[in-house]
Amino acid sequence: MSSSAASRPSVLFVCVHNAGRSQMAAAFLAHLAGDRVQVRSAGSAPADTVNPAVVEAMKEVGIDISAETPKMLTGEAVQASDVVITMGCGDACPVFPGKRYLDWQLDDPAGQGVEAVRPIRDAIETRVRALISEVAPR
Repeated sequence: MSSSAASRPSVLFVCVHNAGRSQMAAAFLAHLAGDRVQVRSAGSAPADTVNPAVVEAMKEVGIDISAETPKMLTGEAVQASDVVITMGCGDACPVFPGKRYLDWQLDDPAGQGVEAVRPIRDAIETRVRALISEVAPR
């Protein structure tokens, strides 16, 4: 089993605060792909807590992220990842050769209520499902 764990793709989701978009994306990827993909998320300027409206919106689709905490983006996390997906962090994300970078243009849920978060959540789920078919097809 350990040999397959080493070969599984790793994905890092990055946004500024690691409190909304990247948390939702990481939760969807972990939920939908299980152990087929290693999942990380981080922020260039992490918030103190995950956005409560984001927690609520994810709970509505059966995914509990209430125990998650925003994490600081490190060069090590980027280097350890095969695919780095940025969400509005601009030039704050370090770039390393040989990594695949994707930038997902998504509205920032910061300061928004759950009604505004739902369409962002749904857009993230759609993108994550497409990503899984690319990086970890069954």
